[in-house]
Amino acid sequence: EVRRLDRRSDALAASFLEHLGEKQRDRLVDAMADVERLLTAGLVRVDAEDPAHPDARHCVAAYVAELDDRFQDGFDAGRSLPADDDELRPPSGVLLLARLRGEPVGCVALKRHGRRPAEVKRMWVDGSARGLGVGRRLLAEVEAYAAEHGVRALHLETNRSLVEAIALYRSAGYAEVPAFNDEAYAHHWFEKHLGPQD
Repeated sequence: EVRRLDRRSDALAASFLEHLGEKQRDRLVDAMADVERLLTAGLVRVDAEDPAHPDARHCVAAYVAELDDRFQDGFDAGRSLPADDDELRPPSGVLLLARLRGEPVGCVALKRHGRRPAEVKRMWVDGSARGLGVGRRLLAEVEAYAAEHGVRALHLETNRSLVEAIALYRSAGYAEVPAFNDEAYAHHWFEKHLGPQD
């Protein structure tokens, strides 16, 4: 029965495609890829997670490994400014995880500093989920969390090697500012205001 239905589906698809020119078929294939990508993006779930959860550990380890791979001289977490687990748990902060079909594919953290701007930390998206808008969504979700919890401004820093991240931050309304910390691996410092300013 399944084989018969497959043959009928194939015949119907072939009869439809035979009336399309090569460029039209190419456009259809591209459109189908877009539909698949958008449907997949709709399956991504973003939730707060404890930093000690195995999925959170996986994401942070993958983040560190990617930095080590992409930075010109590698990455040593011991030289970087810390973001300890307790700093990433409410009320001090939060760690958000993106999952696709139950598997962790991204993370971002918020580290609060009282009335000073909070820091966006540990922004990472797995290569398998890039192109789905996961990074932009994580950034929007952490901004929304921050605003809901009274944060008025965000800071983040990044390395010049992370050109995709730099482009994302700029397109999301982050302005480049003078260095606000002594992060050993940072070349760019950004700030974004979230609400009415005093």
